[in-house]
Amino acid sequence: MLHHKILLNPNSPEWVVFIHGFGGSSNVWFKQIRAFNDHFNVLLVDLRGHGKSQNLSHMAKYSFALIAKDVAEVLEFLNIKKAHFIGVSMGSIIIRQVALSFPQLVKSMIFAGAVTQLDLKSRFFLKLGRTLQPILPYMALYRLFANIMMPKDNHKESRNIFIGEAKQLMKKEFNRWFKLTSRLAKYLNYLHHQNAAEKALYVMGSEDHLFLGAAQVIVENNPNVRLTVVHGCGHVVNVEQPEIFNKAAIAFIHEHA
Repeated sequence: MLHHKILLNPNSPEWVVFIHGFGGSSNVWFKQIRAFNDHFNVLLVDLRGHGKSQNLSHMAKYSFALIAKDVAEVLEFLNIKKAHFIGVSMGSIIIRQVALSFPQLVKSMIFAGAVTQLDLKSRFFLKLGRTLQPILPYMALYRLFANIMMPKDNHKESRNIFIGEAKQLMKKEFNRWFKLTSRLAKYLNYLHHQNAAEKALYVMGSEDHLFLGAAQVIVENNPNVRLTVVHGCGHVVNVEQPEIFNKAAIAFIHEHA
């Protein structure tokens, strides 16, 4: 089972589950834990091969369905019948797969720096990464992607946190997760057409040059979905502007409790 940590709030029946992205761990939510636990019960999860869940990294091939099943098993073990899910970056994809495979578990979804569709620029960078993967050390490749996604000086804290967390990954683990990107564009298109009834809040930075545009298109075409754009902020909104992110997310959860 995935390593996880729970923080109880005896005054609330609501559960909030935090899902990190590729290369991260539950540590990336350090600016959310206290604020959310003041209102809700909190579940922090380390995905397979990440953080303290390294003992689950024995399989040769991963899929988003497998990773979603990992998350669902934790909720079943803890007897959590339904929860609000918060994800960052690739964590948003995993949550959308949880909603597809286990819809009974999901009350609402909140995404920071959501990965929803890949534009031409995103596809180019992923293709570049796959070309460089046999040549570059895996951490050099991860640093390259971190600097591409979070290029500005005010993104430095987010960039450093993600690079620091990724150092815990083993090379084989990085390769297993990176292989998930090989058909990511088709998979995201599939998810988009499957999750039309989702209740979701997207919190995106105005400087998230790879993913903001796609999120705006999704929100324009789905009345069940909302978008909050945080100005002067990059990809990892929950780290760069935690007060704005926390306030918007907590209000959204109360609305859908």
